[in-house]
Amino acid sequence: QVQLVESGGGSVQAGDSLIVSCTISGRTSDFGELDWLHQAPGKESEFVSRLTWAAGDAFYADSVKGRFTVSRNDRKDTVYLHMNSLKFEDTGVYYCAVRTLHSLRYDYQGRGVQVTVSS
Repeated sequence: QVQLVESGGGSVQAGDSLIVSCTISGRTSDFGELDWLHQAPGKESEFVSRLTWAAGDAFYADSVKGRFTVSRNDRKDTVYLHMNSLKFEDTGVYYCAVRTLHSLRYDYQGRGVQVTVSS
């Protein structure tokens, strides 16, 4: 059984940096993509970044391009979202979610971690 657990959230000032992590347990051999999603207060979740599992290619929403970077460790059991130059509008819950190969929906998603940016 695959489980995703986010950690590393917290409260920071605008302009600060923060790293949130997604720790993965279980089999990852059928992972297609791991996405980070952001849910601002009172809003729907939105796409932040994508890491293709096999190739390790990264993609970003325009709102975070140049500020956020996604990476993973060599064992491929932890994925990091490095968040720099944080803005007030980055406040919200960050989720990691996985789409397995050939899947059209997220098959696994963590419970999320809160990030609060004060202006």
